[in-house]
Amino acid sequence: MDGLNLKISSSPHVRSKDTTSDLMFDVIVALIPATVFGIYKFGAHAGLLVAVCMLSAMLSELIYEKLVRKTVTVKDCSAILTGLLLALNLPPELPVWMAVIGSVFAIIVVKQLFGGLGQNFMNPALGARCFLLLSFSKQMTQFVYDGVTTATPLAVMKAGAQPDMDIVSYMFKGDIGGTIGETSVIALLIGAAYLLIKRVISPKIPLTYIGTFAACIAIYAAVKDYNVSEYTLAHLCGGGLMLGAWFMATDYVTSPITPWGKIIFGVMLGLLTFVLRIFGSGAEGVSYAIIISNLFVPLIERVTAPKAFGAGADVKPDAGKITGDEQKNINKKTDKLYASDININKTDKNDENGKVHAKFDVKGIVKAVVVIFVITLVMGAALGAVYDITKKPISDAALKAKEEAYKEIYPDAASIVSIEEQSESITNKFLNDTLHAAGYKDNTIDEFNLVTDKDGRLIGTIVVVTNKNGYGGDIQLAVGISLAENKITGISFLTLNETVGLGMKANEAEFKEQFKDAPFGEISYTKTGSDSANVIDAISGATITTSAVTDGVNSAVAITGLILGGGSVNE
Repeated sequence: MDGLNLKISSSPHVRSKDTTSDLMFDVIVALIPATVFGIYKFGAHAGLLVAVCMLSAMLSELIYEKLVRKTVTVKDCSAILTGLLLALNLPPELPVWMAVIGSVFAIIVVKQLFGGLGQNFMNPALGARCFLLLSFSKQMTQFVYDGVTTATPLAVMKAGAQPDMDIVSYMFKGDIGGTIGETSVIALLIGAAYLLIKRVISPKIPLTYIGTFAACIAIYAAVKDYNVSEYTLAHLCGGGLMLGAWFMATDYVTSPITPWGKIIFGVMLGLLTFVLRIFGSGAEGVSYAIIISNLFVPLIERVTAPKAFGAGADVKPDAGKITGDEQKNINKKTDKLYASDININKTDKNDENGKVHAKFDVKGIVKAVVVIFVITLVMGAALGAVYDITKKPISDAALKAKEEAYKEIYPDAASIVSIEEQSESITNKFLNDTLHAAGYKDNTIDEFNLVTDKDGRLIGTIVVVTNKNGYGGDIQLAVGISLAENKITGISFLTLNETVGLGMKANEAEFKEQFKDAPFGEISYTKTGSDSANVIDAISGATITTSAVTDGVNSAVAITGLILGGGSVNE
């Protein structure tokens, strides 16, 4: 034994060579395919959001830890990963300042105020996403694809439309609208395969999650008499299911570590996602399913924790040396030690059976409630201030975008002004009453604008109309009409929620150009090839979309003729 060097340390005595930064870096690498695809598909603004979220998260952690004099942990890459995950869960056209607020909330409120890495009770990125959804619901649910505001496939299915294998194919490849990182299943599965090969994550949670959800969706589709395979595959490929299952439900801090705990957690995620998607008000349910399940992780681990070796075992008396009373005391002490090992706060009081009772920390609960109230109050005030500051710039940006759309369909316009500003009697209500009386009951006039030339003469109109009969919901379009030449100058879509690859072809130039220069009058469509200026070719496989657009254009022409039949405004 002489010369033997022994090292004394606290448990655990067997340690992994992997560090926190190594694990975080592996997840970041796994997310690269989805990130690159999202930036490629949605453009420079999506790339800017990714960069801003990562930088904001990193700076938030650095500044907070400096201010409270904690050890700076920025180098462990956890803040960078949180920022990246948040960015991939954001719409590609979200204002940058909202992304900054989300990043700060994720790091400061969800992570640092609860003790930092390893202490947060829910996934910080998803907590921030849900916070943004509640605070800025319009911007967080507005998705732009190919320059047009569109609904995601899940939203279209929520409205009653049924998918086919073509839609599933588009969803699998990523040719759809959605958040930056959720659209391409291929890119996400490549990243998941990397994590599994590197053994960064266990497949138990994601596979149980996806399997449970798929089973529930398949049963629901069968009951509703839908095509089970197409409906189930569309739900698996849609929304943030793959992103959430492989990259966020597997978060070390907020998911169970016990084998059976992982299974229970996965089943719970699948059931919650199914309920929220099918019966909830929104089309998606992954984010809320994960953070709700995160709250149950301590309970799941307590129920599924393996029994410590020797816990609860009776020590046999040795030749009468240990009395029955002494044996009871030993058993009580063993129970107390075991309770302390699994971090259950208990009193020292036992009942007659030797069991230990849990004690509620009233002071701690009150303190937590007060802290959460103060945080909510401060963040609410901050959001209100930011909203007041940014309300006008956002409004100006929206107005500029609309003006650019108007300029596209009526390039000769020198001035565009609402008819309501020129006439007290011609209101939107009057316009819609007149339109509906003329038989266009499925259309609503949103704006009726007068177009004048540089000399102030009235030369036409730009009518913004919404048709409610689109395959995926309302279709809002602007129609330019020349009164001088009695023709349509062009159309532009403001909202189009149709099926990718089918109805969304309405936004392509080939379809829109058919309306340009069409004579003033009723327009119809055909499936056999147009031979008239007032007849357009229908979109193959999207007759409903073609009919809705044509009806909307006709209603714009009709209301222009009814109101300005003589080329002037009569009050």
